Amino acid sequence: MKRILFILIFIHLSLASCFSQTVTNIYQPGVTTEGAIYYLPRTAIRITVQIEKTTYTPGDFCKYADRYLRLKDVPSEPSVSYRITGIYQEAISKADTSKRYAIKFDPKTVAPNIALSDDGVLLAINAEPKPVLLQKPFKPAPRPEPINPRQYMSEEILAAGSTAKMAELTAKEIYEIRESRNLLVRGQADFMPKDGAQLKLMLNQLDMQDHSLSSLFAGTTQKDTLEKTMTIVPNKESKQSLLFRFSQKLGLVDDDDLAGEPYYIMIENLHAVPMPDPDVKKKKQKQDQGVYVNVPGKMKASIYNTDGVIVTNEFPAAQFGNVELLSGALFNKRYTTHLWLNLISGAVDRLEAEQPK
Repeated sequence: MKRILFILIFIHLSLASCFSQTVTNIYQPGVTTEGAIYYLPRTAIRITVQIEKTTYTPGDFCKYADRYLRLKDVPSEPSVSYRITGIYQEAISKADTSKRYAIKFDPKTVAPNIALSDDGVLLAINAEPKPVLLQKPFKPAPRPEPINPRQYMSEEILAAGSTAKMAELTAKEIYEIRESRNLLVRGQADFMPKDGAQLKLMLNQLDMQDHSLSSLFAGTTQKDTLEKTMTIVPNKESKQSLLFRFSQKLGLVDDDDLAGEPYYIMIENLHAVPMPDPDVKKKKQKQDQGVYVNVPGKMKASIYNTDGVIVTNEFPAAQFGNVELLSGALFNKRYTTHLWLNLISGAVDRLEAEQPK
């Protein structure tokens, strides 16, 4: 989660009425010169696409693969291909600049400690904000060092006068390696290892030599995993919004590149929260005392292509809900109020009010 910015404001107690309240207003530049400015969040969707890239490199002896090793249809040209291995969605928070408010502390009140995110979203009052667990970024596994097959070639192979002769002698070396392995497995080798660990080590070494020399005929295939992340902020329902285009030969391409197959996202408002009466909403806003919080709705996000739906998730959606006002009486000197808000939706996660001892 982003670094939490704590705004600590201390105001001395006075002898005025104990019912004085901390005032919260809709922010207007130049009006609220003292206090804390905060936003409520808008729910965004972070989409992660994992792609496997396969690179094929033909071997030096690829045209002799069928003659000496009976390997059929070995490609003689290099190639690169891509495939999508996973698409994932998660909800994240974005500050909603249309829901910007200010808390101005009355000198006659005990001012609370306010925790904000880096982009100004209100997280907690008089409390430590809760950590947000997001999907960990992808880290590719370290690639093993490539093995040079020429280090397993005999002096005779390296001294051969033509590629064809080198291929013939290399094939013979491969068959000898395989024969030696078979003798070890059967226990018929002239020099058998003393224990199982030594046998395993010898077999692994023979397998490595076989694989390395065979790659001169069959070629090498290297796989890499790539990750592409994109973020959308839905503001309304959408049945077909282009998300990206993907080609098996080119990978991710530009949105206007017709070489790529289109992938779409559909956003549905599940109408989990009824819309408020406009007259009641205006009446509440005139009170101007308290803390504004979200009452989020719900949305369903589905990613699909021409073959059908690939992934579907439901998320809380602050932008498809309402804004409510928590009474300012909760934050007067009669109580010590602890408030936790959900970073993703801006809803109240927990509210505690304690009378001071």
